[in-house]
Amino acid sequence: MNRYETIYIIRPTVDEEGIKALQEKFKAIVEENGEIETIDDWGKRKLAYLIDDIGEGYYVYMKYKAAQVVPKELDRVFGITEEILRHMIIKIEE
Repeated sequence: MNRYETIYIIRPTVDEEGIKALQEKFKAIVEENGEIETIDDWGKRKLAYLIDDIGEGYYVYMKYKAAQVVPKELDRVFGITEEILRHMIIKIEE
């Protein structure tokens, strides 16, 4: 298993329940073939530049160990989830 870091930005219009539901959804994807080390809510922050005329977003950071299929599946799900503005998945070299 490899170690990964993922940061994703949720649209600011999503309510608290929606944010928790999205976090659980992505956590479940990782836990199918890996294990979560940490999940940090960074909260609402101003974006460096406008994305679809939106100036802020809700940031979430995940660090986990997982098989290679997990980042590919996360990338696919992030891409089709309308509430996600941006995401980034990085493999940690040891």
